[in-house]
Amino acid sequence: MIINFSGSLFSFNEPKIMGIVNLTPDSFHDGGKFTSESHMIQHVEKLLYEGAEFIDVGGCSTRPGSKLITEKEEIKRVMKPIRLIIKNFPHIKISIDTFRSEVAKIAIEEGAVMVNDISGGNMDQKMFPIIGRLKIPYILNHMKGIPENMQNNPNYYNILMEINFFFL
Repeated sequence: MIINFSGSLFSFNEPKIMGIVNLTPDSFHDGGKFTSESHMIQHVEKLLYEGAEFIDVGGCSTRPGSKLITEKEEIKRVMKPIRLIIKNFPHIKISIDTFRSEVAKIAIEEGAVMVNDISGGNMDQKMFPIIGRLKIPYILNHMKGIPENMQNNPNYYNILMEINFFFL
């Protein structure tokens, strides 16, 4: 499969590695680690050295039980780092990890080439129209509920059938 990322064709005939840059104080693994520009750039450099072909930048924690921040705060957290990553690594492909259409739109305008949406478009009804208008790749994820309650009842009667139905 070949995908167009802002005019560059990219083959997905084999697996690709995506490096994660969480810009939140409370993420799963690395919350609060990238508070300085130099730490974040060093982390991106390490991810690239280890084989990452994409860098996924997230500014709103979506770990189970997390409380959502405002859209304005999410934009504030991700825009400058996206610009810095592009400045330091001009050929990198950046994915914006967001469920908000406005954050996605602004990040794409700043140079991100793909949207990674944990909500599958369910938390912002404007997401699909924005993605369609921007004509960019979109990673559609499945999630039960919202981050705050996604672990309250994560049961399935038939997980394969239910997830398959979700993606139809």
